[in-house]
Amino acid sequence: MDKVFEGLKPELLWKHFDEIRKIPRCSKNEGKIREYVINFAKKLGLEYEVDDVGNVIIRKKASAGMESAPGVVLQAHLDMVCEKNSDVDFDFEKDAIRVKREDGWITADGTTLGADNGIGVAAALAVLEDDSIKHGPLEVLLTIDEETGLTGASNLKPGLLKGKYLLNLDSEDEGMFFIGCAGGRDTIFKLKVSRKKGKEKAFEVRVSGLKGGHSGVDIHLQRGNAIRILARVLYEIENVKIALLDGGNKRNAIPREAKAIIFANEENVKKAVEEVLAEVKEELKYSDPGVNIEYSGAEADSYIKESKKIVDFLMSLPHGVLAMSLAMENLVETSTNLAVVKTFDDYVEITESSRSSINSSLNFVCKQLKAMGDLAGAETHQPEGYPGWTPNPDSKILKIMKEVYKKLFNREPEVTAIHAGLETGIIGKSYPEMEMISFGPTIRYPHSPDERVEIESVEKFWKLLVETLKELGKQ
Repeated sequence: MDKVFEGLKPELLWKHFDEIRKIPRCSKNEGKIREYVINFAKKLGLEYEVDDVGNVIIRKKASAGMESAPGVVLQAHLDMVCEKNSDVDFDFEKDAIRVKREDGWITADGTTLGADNGIGVAAALAVLEDDSIKHGPLEVLLTIDEETGLTGASNLKPGLLKGKYLLNLDSEDEGMFFIGCAGGRDTIFKLKVSRKKGKEKAFEVRVSGLKGGHSGVDIHLQRGNAIRILARVLYEIENVKIALLDGGNKRNAIPREAKAIIFANEENVKKAVEEVLAEVKEELKYSDPGVNIEYSGAEADSYIKESKKIVDFLMSLPHGVLAMSLAMENLVETSTNLAVVKTFDDYVEITESSRSSINSSLNFVCKQLKAMGDLAGAETHQPEGYPGWTPNPDSKILKIMKEVYKKLFNREPEVTAIHAGLETGIIGKSYPEMEMISFGPTIRYPHSPDERVEIESVEKFWKLLVETLKELGKQ
């Protein structure tokens, strides 16, 4: 085991996380991590199966005397968000995540850590391996492609799982129990463009230094959106001619970096960069003080004739919190994320990712975005979204876990919902009678290179998981 993890408890969980962080597992490329968990199940002689889309289900018999207890499903996802700083030399298809221990936290070196949801996977495998843990009939469900499409959960067939309770190990605040989540839907705009040969000097304008973060969990923190900031700069440049736009990478991540290659007068570019930078430095001094905008000379052959329309459209698209919940304090109810912009030869593609815990509100936001696309003459595609998870504050699993938590830590846990898509919402459609709850250790800045997991919280998360399984085995 890497020396970074030496002495950390529980040793078995960290052992598995150390192995997991060495395995490439970006969303939609889970083959190697799936092979790892299958070989793990074979080594322990456990029953397993792989469903049609690549989800893995591993089953372990109940501890002696607990055979008649209700079945429990431990659920986590195999994939991770693969983000890195632009100046970091790293290949997510072959390199092991480089880890560091800093002031009570485990973090990575310029990349995402993969604690989301590698810690959950590691915990589930540790439970399967440790025969001293008491539990009833146990199933471990490890899904694929949670981060980019919730594909594994969406294609999970009814009847495959037998458990009465599902413990989702994919939350990011120790001491918080999540019993509800937002639904979500994407809007993808495709604006057809034509090109003309450029004659002026070309420049690259780049926005960088932003924190980014999860477009649901972090949307209320008012961090900068690199695409919006770039649009502000371009809007201020008289007669700007765009050769290329590139910003954001993931639909569920707030864009940290964006760039444009343009033809324009250098004095106009310089003035716009300086003015907008001064404005956003003031606006983001508490939430995103590292923001930077710079420009330099560039090479380009042609520009988009519809450049003004593209800039105007980007300026008009919404981003951020649209409504706060009146039912649950400090919970974002509805939001949208201006997530990605990409340039191709004859079109520009822009992606918005919207969320709400109220289905009608989500539908309305998507209709608004569709109307905006129609006004801009865009071809608009809105794939089927995913459902929310309606809270059940009277569930038995919540009652049991609250009692366990208070007994272990002498304080009450916080019960809440999350403004993000959890697989529980989708799994609940296929298994409506299953009681579910989501919990985990403290993870900060998921989906960004600043991602980190608090060491102390992992041990508490583990103790809670083990004791909960013991109590459920007595039912």
